Amino acid sequence: MFRRSILTFLLVGAFAGLAAADAPKSAKKSAIKGEITGGLPSDARRLQLGDAAPDFRLLGIDGRHHTPADYRAAKLLMVVFLSNHCPYSHAAETRLIPLAKEFKAQGLEVVAINPNSPDGVRIDELGYSKYNDSYDEMKRYARDAGFPFPYLYDGDTQAIAKAYGCLATPHVFLFDEARTLRYVGRVDDSRFEDPASVTSPDARNAVVELLAGRPVSKPSTPVVGCSTKWNTKRDDIAKAEAKWQSEPVELGLVDAAGVAQLARNPSKRFRLVNVWATWCAPCVAEFPELVSLARRVGNRDFELVTLSLDDPKLQPQVRAFLEKQHVATPARLKQVRAAEGLGPLNLLYTGANTDALVQALDPAWPGPLPHTVLIAPGGKIVYRHTGAVDPQELKDAVLKHLGPYYTPGEVR
Repeated sequence: MFRRSILTFLLVGAFAGLAAADAPKSAKKSAIKGEITGGLPSDARRLQLGDAAPDFRLLGIDGRHHTPADYRAAKLLMVVFLSNHCPYSHAAETRLIPLAKEFKAQGLEVVAINPNSPDGVRIDELGYSKYNDSYDEMKRYARDAGFPFPYLYDGDTQAIAKAYGCLATPHVFLFDEARTLRYVGRVDDSRFEDPASVTSPDARNAVVELLAGRPVSKPSTPVVGCSTKWNTKRDDIAKAEAKWQSEPVELGLVDAAGVAQLARNPSKRFRLVNVWATWCAPCVAEFPELVSLARRVGNRDFELVTLSLDDPKLQPQVRAFLEKQHVATPARLKQVRAAEGLGPLNLLYTGANTDALVQALDPAWPGPLPHTVLIAPGGKIVYRHTGAVDPQELKDAVLKHLGPYYTPGEVR
């Protein structure tokens, strides 16, 4: 159920944007300046077929500013809005990158723009990527993804995203030699990584037709993806943060048999178990990063289990620490676990024998705290670390196993 809500969230932004773009202009003008109206701010416009390419001067990840004039020699100019964090964008790039390489020699120039403001992205919207949408992270993402085209940043002012009417990522705008808009919409009709899942390669078809001197047979397609993260969403993010802070923090007790059941992990979720104690300085220091990671991937098949080795007599102290760190369970995950008859994810170990705990959780654990294991569905440990974790290493490990894409087997 909670996975279905992910798709709902992503589609709502995109389809709401389509509805707004087709709304009467008078309806848009009635909005307060800067207000989001059905996916686009009121001071944005939606570029129409036949319109000239809006000018821009944007900083690229190469450190220089780019303008359309830099590509005046190209027969076709494709401006495509992408993002570092969006799984729709990730999937489409598996076709976009080969497309850019294939047709470059024939005169196609592809320029990618990141329209998103980091201030407009909630932490749980970053659950498919180890990157955020900042300029510095664009450099890392483009390098790791192997972008063969310029990648430009519009997140500060978002003026170019407004000039084009960027509804979501990915969003393609294809211009002919006269820089007239001839195709607008999606890369293709698949949200999955596998190119074999594509049945309508719309952007590619448009490129082929224009290079052959023919009109585009399908000049406009729906835009489905992650809604543009406008900086005017700060208030929404503040409300989401306040809601998170209001979520109750639960603490339960567990013995060695209960830990063994946790380790067997009969669920469909990856389970990150962190063994800690309030008297362990490295444990306390790494806790905020663990909570941040759990929130980041809280809409996915993932759960964080905190397992305290404090004396059971100190239960109030443990609870106070967890409340201060606000180690709550994401609402959707709580609903799923309740339906499965499962209890709290914050646990206090009651056994006197720590050898029994080691055998129950991870026989390879040498004993010191903190100790962290990532357990796949079925009980296989796919990551373990004794001592304070490196936040980036842990994030990379989790996202490596969860993956950056939607897959056909996922149910939403």
